[in-house]
Parts: sequence; structure tokens; C-alpha cells
Amino acid sequence: MSGDDPTPGVRQVGVGAHPEPWPDDPRFDPELLAEGDRRNVLDKYRYWTVEAIVADLDTRRHRFHVAIENWQHDLNIGTVVRTANAFLAAEVHIVGKKKWNRRGAMVTDRYQHIRHHSDPQHLADFASTNELSLVGIDNLPGSIDLDASPLPEHCILVFGQEGPGLSELMHPFLDECRSIPQFGSTRSINAGVAAGIAMHAWIRTYATG
Repeated sequence: MSGDDPTPGVRQVGVGAHPEPWPDDPRFDPELLAEGDRRNVLDKYRYWTVEAIVADLDTRRHRFHVAIENWQHDLNIGTVVRTANAFLAAEVHIVGKKKWNRRGAMVTDRYQHIRHHSDPQHLADFASTNELSLVGIDNLPGSIDLDASPLPEHCILVFGQEGPGLSELMHPFLDECRSIPQFGSTRSINAGVAAGIAMHAWIRTYATG
């Protein structure tokens, strides 16, 4: 059964082969035009090459960055990358081990700029050079409520490992720390969920659509 044939009971994603004549546009991928585009991308990006999609995203990326510590190969990193792509973060910074589990990213890492830092000091140096505030997201003593005031417009939202949260190594480099209000019995929420909430808080304040 070809890629264009529907599979009974399975919802088809994307589009099949493009009818000829094909569009004369360097953004289009000849292989996708011939075989169809089943990627999870916006309709405007159908048949575009990955490079063309990234170039278009780069013209309108937002001014916030996201950083997540990676000391134990946290499975949440992929989710954070996927969410950063959805909210069009400028970059995602992986702090600690360079290798990370990409499964949760659902291939969105192809479209998202990702930078590695060996330790918090290198992240802080990057933030200083680029005039970005380091804003930790964790329920540490003295943390400010996420909604108490707008997040800095030019910032890196920093998240720790699932479980232990932001490391002791990261604490001294933070310009401030925000906590997400919770009302249930648990003391913390999933790092991937927390990242989505914090990114959306930035989007609500600064995104223009």
C-alpha cells in the first residue's frame, strides 16, 4: 500500500504527492513533492525543506530562551524542546551532559536552535554577553509568584531536573526565581509541564501573534 493510500481506522497526517507541474520555488523539497509530506508541520510549510522552514521561523522568533539542566538524561528535555518550538523560543540551552533523550521532542529539534553548555557558568556567560536575565522556575524559598509581575522580556527561563529541580550549582547565577502556584497535595509539577506554563506566561505578555 503506498503512502497516499488511507489505512483503515488510521487518521492520515499531512498530504500526498503534489500534482504536477510542481511549483518552481527553491523552498520546496523535490522528494516531498514526489512522495508526499506526512510531517507534523503547519500547512504553510507543506513540501518545504527543513532548512527553508528554519529560515522562515528565524525571521520571527521570540526574545526568550529556555535552558534545562541535564545531569541524569532527563526524559523531560524532549518535551521542553517540543514546547519551545511551539512557542517559538529563540534557543534552547542544554546545561550539563551534551547527549539528551530526543524521543519526546517528536523531531521538533530539527526546527529549534539548540545550544549546549557544559555547566551553569557557561550559560551565565552567554546570558551576560547577550544581555539576557536568568530566570529560574522552581519553588525555592524566596521564589516570586510567576504571575506577580511580568517576566523580563529578554530572558532565559531556566529549569532543573525532574525531581531535584534547579541544582545548587545553578542557584548563584540566577537573577531571580519564579514559582508556579499549586493547589493540590504534591510539592512540585512535572518539569515539562512547568516549562510550558512559564513559556506561555511570557507569550501572554509579549507575543504579538
